[in-house]
Amino acid sequence: MSDDMLRAPAEVKYADELDYLESVDDNPKPFSWRLSPKMIRLFVLGSERADGLDREIPQKWFGDRSFVERSIVTLASDRGLLLIGDPGTGKSWLAELLAAAICRNSTLVVQGTAGTTEDHIKYSWNVSMVIAKGQSRQSMIPSPIMTAMERGVIGRFEELTRSTSDVQDALISILSEKYVSIPELEDDNIVFAQPGFSIIATANSRDRGVNDLSSALKRRFNFVRIPVVTNKNSEAEIVRFRTEELLRRHRIELDLPPTLLDILLQSFADLRSASASATSDDERLESALSTAEQIGVLEDAILHSHFFGDRVLRAQTLAGSLVGSLARRSPEDLAILNKYWHGVVEPRGKKDGGPWQEFLEGGRDAIATLS
Repeated sequence: MSDDMLRAPAEVKYADELDYLESVDDNPKPFSWRLSPKMIRLFVLGSERADGLDREIPQKWFGDRSFVERSIVTLASDRGLLLIGDPGTGKSWLAELLAAAICRNSTLVVQGTAGTTEDHIKYSWNVSMVIAKGQSRQSMIPSPIMTAMERGVIGRFEELTRSTSDVQDALISILSEKYVSIPELEDDNIVFAQPGFSIIATANSRDRGVNDLSSALKRRFNFVRIPVVTNKNSEAEIVRFRTEELLRRHRIELDLPPTLLDILLQSFADLRSASASATSDDERLESALSTAEQIGVLEDAILHSHFFGDRVLRAQTLAGSLVGSLARRSPEDLAILNKYWHGVVEPRGKKDGGPWQEFLEGGRDAIATLS
């Protein structure tokens, strides 16, 4: 079934694993959860030999164990969970995995934007049915959050701070009172949340000041801050994991040379260091330089090599993808990348030669083309 989708949700993609874990799970479960907290943690972080399972469960989210455990405990309480962090830290992926493991449905999602309205988190109406038969529960269109309430499952709210204060305030009654009133109806005019309902929201820490959360709404969430991955080994695992998924999805047979992965990781580490020491925004790349952006750079290079190259990933192609992905402002970003190439990559290329020399040449050509 997952082969028929461009991107299958976690509960479909890992259905076999979830079925297996459910069949061997004899631990206590809150509410109507499909898996126990211990098995959910194992599903997200992968199994170890000490777990005594008949099959290996691979790790799907790479981060501190305590973040996952606190997230699960929060969802077992009556509070919402807010995952907050920089772009590309895996907040949405963790939210999807948790929802998939708890209720086998991660698709009840509201995307927060400036255009999100209260209807998106409560309900709206089927206009043609209202004209024909009047307002009723049959002519009402429940939001993903209301659907989650009725089913007693997890609802998700992506980019909470991108939505306006009116929309955020509408969540307060849902999280505190656990029901939604429908004043347009005389009968059957309250939807009560069933046991097991909760909300996982995500927020971008770089959006601070866009639409800050009220203190009332903050009190109804437990905050779990997801830091940027700085450990090189952990970041390499994440990039490798996502790249292998890409290759499988596109049915591409292409090796990822370890030396090129090292070059990619080192380049992002260098650029992050330069950004941290910069004294003004003009001296910083607009890119967040996240792990997700590294994956995007590598994906671009792999697809370019597959479709337009000789189906071998080369340093020149990787350099061109990196420059093309990170040079968003002209001339500011191009000037920063040009400085990095001359001040850091060029000495490495002369000293180490090989892939670094090829990376140097590929980056120079890409910068010259965009300048």
